[in-house]
Amino acid sequence: MSDTDSRTPSWARPAVAAADGSAGRIPLAAFAVATAVDLASLLAGWHLGHVLAKPLLMPLLVAYVITRKAPRPLVAALLFGWGGDLALLFDADPAFLIGMGSFAAGHVCYLVLFGRGRTHPALGGAYALALIGTVALLWPDLPADLRVPVAGYSLLLTAMAYRSSALGLRAGLGGALFLLSDTLIATGVADWPQAPRPEFWIMATYVAAQYLLATGALAPRQAYGREVLQD
Repeated sequence: MSDTDSRTPSWARPAVAAADGSAGRIPLAAFAVATAVDLASLLAGWHLGHVLAKPLLMPLLVAYVITRKAPRPLVAALLFGWGGDLALLFDADPAFLIGMGSFAAGHVCYLVLFGRGRTHPALGGAYALALIGTVALLWPDLPADLRVPVAGYSLLLTAMAYRSSALGLRAGLGGALFLLSDTLIATGVADWPQAPRPEFWIMATYVAAQYLLATGALAPRQAYGREVLQD
């Protein structure tokens, strides 16, 4: 074990070793196909296609990141996202709360993954203003029993989105898209006017967010790995 490995917490070490660069091509291609099927189904109003494709998205992305030596918090975050995806397939308040709780656990995993990397204070201020403004505007129109849970979840989500920039632009964009996706969901819960095919826009921004967060988290590890190989 190298000195670097000995200083790395066990939870942050790769879940499994990658065989080679080609190992991830199949799950990544399958993820792209499942994404295309899901989004096309939403555009076409084909509910069965969405129900069949959506549960495949996060497991396929997990399979891909594992081939790229994904740290365990990233795998856990994606799996909690999968739990949220499954819960939100059911149109009921308990399912919504379960899904929100699963996504919240995923955000905690992302925060652990981001560590203490530097982020710009001005960006934090912008996210804080966005959080306060969004919650204030949504609050009167949210169902009374969902106001506090949505506000608490929004705080955690915004913290994740802000801290994601610690891993660079790609992950930072992923965090911002995750915030946008969940804000679209919240406006639906508040019964605000929606764009045509609102579920399409929710899923498009969500899938892009998870992909960018995952690949953004992998990029620094891969760059570091190349530096080690050159020593």
